[in-house]
Amino acid sequence: MTLLVGCDFSSAPTRRKPIVLALGAADGPRVQLTRLEKLESLAAFSDWLRLREAWIGGFDFPFGLPRELVEHLGWPTGWLACMRHYAGLTRAQIRDTFAAWCAARPAGAKFAHRRFDRLAGSSPSMKWVNPPVAFMMHAGVPLLLEAGVDLPGLHAGDPRRVALEAYPGLLARELIGRRSYKSDDRAKQTPERLIARKDLVTALEQGRTRLALRLKLTHAQRDALVDDASGDSLDAVLCLVQAAWAAQQGAPRWGLPADLDPLEGWIVSA
Repeated sequence: MTLLVGCDFSSAPTRRKPIVLALGAADGPRVQLTRLEKLESLAAFSDWLRLREAWIGGFDFPFGLPRELVEHLGWPTGWLACMRHYAGLTRAQIRDTFAAWCAARPAGAKFAHRRFDRLAGSSPSMKWVNPPVAFMMHAGVPLLLEAGVDLPGLHAGDPRRVALEAYPGLLARELIGRRSYKSDDRAKQTPERLIARKDLVTALEQGRTRLALRLKLTHAQRDALVDDASGDSLDAVLCLVQAAWAAQQGAPRWGLPADLDPLEGWIVSA
């Protein structure tokens, strides 16, 4: 069976805040979590991407920028050229450029959005704080390109290693609404968030999603997901389930829409 991967990404991983990979496999409607793997540096993530084993992965960071923003800035409108230009900027340049865009926009419409952002409930990919998804893209996309993986709808690569943009919040909201289930701030790691994580894991195990997939866990795995108050492990597993759904849809589109914007990309299962 093809390895399935869900990735909770960090643009500056450390031992305390690593990149978390949820590795697993699917058998019909059942998604089995095999293990969680934690990577403490971008170099370790890059090494993992280069493994030649076949996989289909859902990665929790943006793969593209809003077309409106790119065209306004005069950046290349071809995805590869745009990402190479973007990777050549410093984070300070990105922040200043995007802040200037926002400053010139009216209240309530500060950020540019990709076509599916509101559909998925995802943060604008140009957002540089809370969460800094613009910096996550700046760190993550170049590593995907260097590893030569396939980015369906955006850039052809090794068809045995398929990387898709995922978003755990999309699936989490379907199962528990807008209840918060995680925080990196210890003071905010409350009993209410613990209960929300338990409810979210139970819903995944029972297959109560429109994706019609059931998560299979050991007792130890279930405890580990619930006990991780940061939510990083659970977010990786949510991305794993989205990757499993994409694998069910199959090549070449992996469930992505036919009218996907080849500059903006798409969140799998949105």
